[in-house]
Amino acid sequence: MSALLTIEGVSMRFGAYQALDRIDLAIQQGEFVALLGPSGCGKTTLLRSIAGFLKPESGRILIEGQDISRLAAHHRPLNTVFQNYALFPHMTVQENVAYGPRRQGATRTEAAERARAALDMVGLADFGPRYPREMSGGQQQRVALARAIVNQPKLLLLDEPLSALDLKLRKRMQLELKHLQAKLGIAFIFVTHDQEEAMTMADRVVVMHAGRIEQVGAGTDIYRQPATRFVAEFIGDANFMAYTADGDTLQLDAQGLRLPLQGKTPPSARGVAVLRPEDLSLSGDVAAPALSGTVTDVINVGSHSMIHADIGGQILVARHGGIAPSGLVPGAQIRLAFAPEHLHLIGEQP
Repeated sequence: MSALLTIEGVSMRFGAYQALDRIDLAIQQGEFVALLGPSGCGKTTLLRSIAGFLKPESGRILIEGQDISRLAAHHRPLNTVFQNYALFPHMTVQENVAYGPRRQGATRTEAAERARAALDMVGLADFGPRYPREMSGGQQQRVALARAIVNQPKLLLLDEPLSALDLKLRKRMQLELKHLQAKLGIAFIFVTHDQEEAMTMADRVVVMHAGRIEQVGAGTDIYRQPATRFVAEFIGDANFMAYTADGDTLQLDAQGLRLPLQGKTPPSARGVAVLRPEDLSLSGDVAAPALSGTVTDVINVGSHSMIHADIGGQILVARHGGIAPSGLVPGAQIRLAFAPEHLHLIGEQP
């Protein structure tokens, strides 16, 4: 099956700054993809290049095999939802949503019918006569979505549209947006710097760093099998320990702990082992591999506790379900056990 959107070798500079560096990416019809990364990684530049607001200096952007790289933004079969929603303050909600169909040549009656259908789809069927200023942030966000989908684009681009909402509303809108996308069947590309947001909504996550794509995959795969140390650090919390592979044995620099490779093929003889905090336990099982050390800090957050421990000069973090045991205080001795199969090996120098 051919891709809906194909990006081939797209690069862009701003002066000496390499904003995009030979980006290749394919997105299928009906897919929800998140562009995730820190500020300055290139995700918004890539989105704006797809939208037609920026012109890449090299490479091609194709929709259903047609090269749209030189098409003006308003001629591309897609729509964009901006961070600030960009609603017309002097127009009612109904008029805002009907604006697109009217620009495309629809009659006033047809545009009004399509606007009502789009508002109904986002749960705002009764809000047509209101003005944007009379609505909450979450409601304005839905109006912006209705305005974007009313023309039935092949692709919808979303530039951090939830960032201005408070935490509770943002979490609710994440689920609503995910359900809306599934209902519409339109491909969504969503820009965010929030890893939880990307993991909640997207079928695939594209992790970007310094103008390049570091890894593409389902959120759980990226979390459990990060391709690089950057990805492991950016997606969730992680502990890193240098390792040396020798034959069928792995040795951690931390306390010289030796473990069987158990069929794993290390990417290099020397590299970094990643262990997530939830994979370290306070288990008293003496048969399990473990690292011993001294507690340096305990942070109780209600649903769980984050325990920091000094393991031979290196700080590791363990996640413990619930409140930490009363005896677990700074200065206390601790034994952190783990299952060897939870170690993920990255072939980068420590």
